[in-house]
Formats: sequence, structure tokens, C-alpha cells
Amino acid sequence: MKSEIVTNEPRSQVFAAFPSKPPELYDTVMRAIEKANTSDSKLTFHAWPESDIAGRPLSQPIVSGIENAAFVIADVTILNFNVTYEIGFAIGTKRRVYLIRNQTLRQDDDSISRVGIFDTLGHVKYDDSLSLAKTLTTDIDQTPLETNFPLDQKTPVYILETPYRNDDMGYIVSRTKKARLQYRSFNPSEEIRMAAIDSIKHVASSHGVVLPLLSTTMRDASIHNIRAAFVAGLAHGMGKPTLILQGQEGPVPLDVRDFVKFYRHLDEINEYVQQFALEVVASMQNVEPTATSTTDTLARLTIGDPMAENELQILDNYYLRRDEFGRSIRGEVNMVVGRKGSGKTALFSQVRNELRRDISRIVVDLKPEGYQLVKLKEFVLDHLTDGAKEHLITAFWEYLLLLEVAYKLLEKDQARYMRDHDIHPHYEKLQETYQKSPNVIFGDFSERLRELSSHISEEYNAKAQQYNDGRLTSDDITEILHSGNLRELRDNISRYLEYKTGVWILFDNLDRGWNVPRPTPSDILILRCLMDAGRKIQREMQRRSHDFHCVVFIRNDVYQLLMNQSPDFGKEMRVSLDWSDAEVLREVIRLRLVYNGFPLETKFSVVWPNICISHYKGEETSQYMIDRCLMRPRNLLKILNHCKGSAVNLGHNRIEADDIEKGILSYSHDLLIEASQELANIDPQAEDIIYRFIGESWSFSEGEMLELLKQHDLREDQCGSVLTFLLYFGFLGIRIDNNDPLYIFHVGYDMKQLQMRIEKNRHHLYYTLNPAFWPALGVDPQSPAPGS
Repeated sequence: MKSEIVTNEPRSQVFAAFPSKPPELYDTVMRAIEKANTSDSKLTFHAWPESDIAGRPLSQPIVSGIENAAFVIADVTILNFNVTYEIGFAIGTKRRVYLIRNQTLRQDDDSISRVGIFDTLGHVKYDDSLSLAKTLTTDIDQTPLETNFPLDQKTPVYILETPYRNDDMGYIVSRTKKARLQYRSFNPSEEIRMAAIDSIKHVASSHGVVLPLLSTTMRDASIHNIRAAFVAGLAHGMGKPTLILQGQEGPVPLDVRDFVKFYRHLDEINEYVQQFALEVVASMQNVEPTATSTTDTLARLTIGDPMAENELQILDNYYLRRDEFGRSIRGEVNMVVGRKGSGKTALFSQVRNELRRDISRIVVDLKPEGYQLVKLKEFVLDHLTDGAKEHLITAFWEYLLLLEVAYKLLEKDQARYMRDHDIHPHYEKLQETYQKSPNVIFGDFSERLRELSSHISEEYNAKAQQYNDGRLTSDDITEILHSGNLRELRDNISRYLEYKTGVWILFDNLDRGWNVPRPTPSDILILRCLMDAGRKIQREMQRRSHDFHCVVFIRNDVYQLLMNQSPDFGKEMRVSLDWSDAEVLREVIRLRLVYNGFPLETKFSVVWPNICISHYKGEETSQYMIDRCLMRPRNLLKILNHCKGSAVNLGHNRIEADDIEKGILSYSHDLLIEASQELANIDPQAEDIIYRFIGESWSFSEGEMLELLKQHDLREDQCGSVLTFLLYFGFLGIRIDNNDPLYIFHVGYDMKQLQMRIEKNRHHLYYTLNPAFWPALGVDPQSPAPGS
């Protein structure tokens, strides 16, 4: 099969690849090689006929043969997987590939044209062994094709898609995305032919290549697999991480048998993608210099506290100033809406700190607790008409807010007014008016709120005893609230503000302790009246040419109820803090890592592998954590801190796979307890119902879900309210047919959207359990799902 001529001069080696069938082709090429090797040519041709038959590992001899060759001769008369692979490998290793084609044999011109590789590379035709030998002994240009292309950091993976998107192809793409590997692809439905030059460029600029092989029973399998052979050869020749996937059907050609990953079930692909992703990230790290941290151990890394209240002193060092911050600081909104854990308190503190930079600006930051209004609700609101309730509570808030502005003015200028003759008379007048107010306390706002609430309750009870039905008139309410003092207070504040640049009232925590997601009608009334009072004061002060703003921070479920009960509130200027963009959550983490010493300009993709393994269970680790945080920054920080804690305890330099497993389990238990407690606040009878899901599947039909809830002895109406909470909290999502699950954060946190989808798709809808809860509940990810 091989013959060589020994001369006094060293002869260059040439690797010759060609099919072993049909015999006419094999015999012709072999005779031509023998003639060329016995000539006075300076080349020695090593014949390597290919059969596409499984049985022996050939990758290493092929690799060595091509790498030791000056260039490669390849016959493309008949499409052959192994020959095509070797062509790609030779190009990848910067060898010239000289293509030949026997024009006397019947050829599959249609298939060659559809593949598109070889006609774009060009080839030389021959008729017999003599003409081929003559071609081989002529002067052949050995200049290789260009393969130096800049690496693509934004889309580092190249995927060769199958001609038809079947379940396997869909799953491979899904897992690639799940691993957060951005990709480019050759899509046969969009590109009829594969151009060799384009393929070379795509592979050369990639950090990794994904190639599914098709069973011979599939349509256009031969076309696709030839393309896959070429791309695989390119990738291996260039040393690119390459994932070649093959189902159990059909033999695998010889040249790639050592590299192919076999799978019986789709979920087996996860592990392969996991390893591939690790290799891709490693490749990217080698190209882009890894930033070094000034912290020498993971233990010294400060990620921050999930509770903003616990890190207010350092939060400014790494707070992510989103558009919501800008709109709030510019006075464009009077409501900030967000779920628990979405960052309302963090925004509250950052807006407050930024506003305080102007020392002549008055910033009134109020953070009461809902329970401080219990007396007002129990002893007053239950005994008034609707109109009287609104009048009383709005006036109550107006009075309280003005008192707080006065208190802040007096507190801030307590030392200054004695030496400032301009403000001295106004200060004394304001102080006199303030001290006329009932139950004045110089201390904590919560105490003042409680005292004023108690005072009004006592005054009401005294007035109500004068009437048999306990109904108070508007004049009675006016008397209770000392409206004369209210007008005087407003006027004195306005005169004092002539010496200030403005006033900002920031109001948070009013809804703390309110039931989720069903605050009482009294709760909503109190909030609506607070907003009315804030707007009223703001309009009045702005009419007097003062820069005055009042911003209230509330949960989004409370806002939705406010909208339902008060249509006019749809016109409120608000911003939503709820998160839906994973990239923005990554930026939250990146800024915290920068605080630990990484350069400010360092990208997340560069800094993340320094503290955490890049992939876990076939998924990019930051995405894996984000998918389980219910799109809340607080939860993401909890996960990361749990994982970091495990790594530190085990002496790891970064978070490893077992640290993620332990961290997610700990976080899952925390989340389960939190959800159970919030559910118990809504309906005590539903307490611990979440634990009914232990050991269950991750997906349920509507009938199965209701049956599971009824096992907790819940009535039909209770099942509905509990199910609503589980959807609102993100514990459950919905899956229509075989589409991806939808959770509350996928629909802009709008329960109406989920409810309408449920109503319209009851016959092919399933409830899905959020993966964040699977570890704590012992849910098997591989358990069969209804409708799958």
C-alpha cells in the first residue's frame, strides 16, 4: 500500500487520503502513488485509504501522519467522512490540501453540490493512474489557506445545526444556552451550502465547536455528517474544544470514534456540555488575561450581606445605579415598586445618600413598621363611613409628614440658627408651632407615629361616645386633627424653606408585616391616603416655588391592589425594581468583586472564574444560580454566600462543584422556610402545605395539583388562594404543552397574565415546581413530567 524511494536528499512527506471503495478508485490512486514514489520527485506519498468502517482506533496515526506531512493530497470523488475529516484537520494544522477528483467514475454531483465544501475549495481532475501520477509529481504550491482570524469573545461557540430541528438538536441548543455559551451557527435552513472559507473562519474565531452527528436513518444525514466531518477536522487541527455528539443509532466513522460522546437519553448530554463548557471558558481565559485579586484567599472575599439594612455603610462602594436610581433622583417618580428582596431598601438608602450631598437640602427618610398603625385601624377605621375614613387618614398623613419636615428642619439647624440671623426668627417660629402639636416626641419617627396614632384613636373614642351610632362629622374629624395648627405648620415650613434648596420625603417599610399577597382593605386605604397626602403637600409647596418631592417605596403586590381599588393610581409616576435581566444581576456581583480588588474594567466573564468554577451540571454557574434566585438580588447573594461558605470551610481556593451543591441545598432550605412562613400569614390552615411537595414530581397537571392541595384539608376556595400565592411567590410556574415554564418574573410580575394563561389553556397546562426548591424537597430532576 505504501512505497518509498530512498535518495541522497531528504524527501518531503505527503499524506494521501482517499476512499477504499469503489475498487476502481482505490486501484487507480494506489498505482498513481507507486508511480510518483518511484519517480525523481522530491516527494514521498504515504497512502491512507479510508473505509468508513468501525473497528480500530485510527486517530493517532492519522494525526501523526498529517502533522509530519508537508501537505496533503485528498481524493473527493466519492464523499467519505474520514477523508473529509482529514481534509479539515490538515487545514486546521496549516497544511496545504490538494484536492483531486476522478472524472471517469459516476459521482454524486448533487450531494457534493449540497454539501458545498469541496467546490468552494477547488480540485484537480484526473482520468487514470498515469495522469494522476503526472499531477502528483508536478510542482505543487504548498501555501496553506489562511486560518488566522481574531477570536470572537462575544459568541465564542460555533454550532453546526442539523438540517431539521428535531428534539436532539433542540436540546443541544438549549443546553448550550443554559451553559450561557453565546454561539454562532451554520443553519441549513438559512444557508443552502456550506462554504469552506466561511467554516474555516468560524472555527478559527471560536473557542469551542459543537457538532451533532445524525443517524443514517435521518433525512439528509449523509450531507450533514460530511459537513460535521470537515468542521470536526478543522476544530481538532486548530486545537479547539470540540463536542461531537452521537445517539446510539448508526456507526461512527473511524477518525472521530475516539472523540464522540454517545448518549441514550437527552439528559445524558448535560454532562458532556458541562465538560465542554469548562474547556471553552478555559480557552477564553487563556486569551484574555485573567485579572488578579488583591485578596489572597476566598475567605477574605467580601460579597456583601443579602440584607441591605446590614451593609448600608459600605453599600455605596458597589451599588449598581440602574435607570430606576436616575429617575428617582431626578424627581420623576413618586412611587418605587418592587418585590421583597428586589432592592427597594438599597435604592432607598442610595437615593437618600445622594440627596444628602447637598447640605442645604432637607431629606426626610421615614421607615415605620406597619404594626404602629394597628390602633388606628382597629379603633377608628372600623367605625367610619368610607368618605370619613379617607378624610381622616389623608389629613392624618398630611399632618404627620409636615411634622416630620419641621422636625428635620429644627434638628438640622439646631446649632446653626443661633449664629445665623437670617433663619433665627423663622426657626423660633417653627419651633413654637411644632411644640404645639400633641404628644410631640423628639426621638424616633416610629415612636412619633405610634404616639400620634394613639392620640387620634383616643380623641376619636372620646368624640364617638357623644353619638349613639359612633359616626363622626367632618367638623369632628377636623377638630381631632387640629387643622388650625396644620395650616400654621404648613405656612411656617414654607417660609423656612426659602433658605433651603428643597425637601425630599422618602417613605419605606409601610407595608412591612402586611399579608402577602393580600393586604387588607384598610392597609390599601392607608397607603392610598398617604399617596394623596404626599401629592397634596408636594403640589402646595411647589406652588409656593419650593422644590418638594415625596416618594413612597412599596411592594408590587400592594401596588397592584392599589391599582385595582383606585383606577386613578394607574397615572402615578412610578418605577419598578423587579429584575428580569440576568446580565444586570451579574453586574451586581461584578461590582462587588471589583470592590475586593479586581480592576474596575474587568468583565464578568473574566473575573467570575477566579472565584467559582465556570460550569456545573452542564450549566454556566452564574446562570445556574440566577435561575434559582427567583430573580431577586437578595437571593442571589444568599446563594453565593452559601457556596462561598462551603468553599472556605473545605479550604478551596474557589467555589467548586461540591460547594455549589451544598450551597444550593442550604439556600433551598432557607427559601422553603421563608415561603412556608409567608403562606402561613395568609392562611394559617395552609401552614406547612409546601412540605406536601416533598418527593413529588416537578410538574403537575391541574387535577394533580388540586388533589395535592386538598390532601392538606383545604376547601376549594382555599386551594385557589394558596395556588395564587405559590404562583406569586415563584414557588410554582406554568408550562403550556412542552414549552419552557413561565414564572411570575417572566410576565413582568403581573399575576393577571399568569391567570389569563391558565384560564385559556386549562386542557394542556401543567404547574411546574421552581428548581430552587428541588434540593430541599428532594425532587428528582429526572422524574417524568405529565405531557412530556
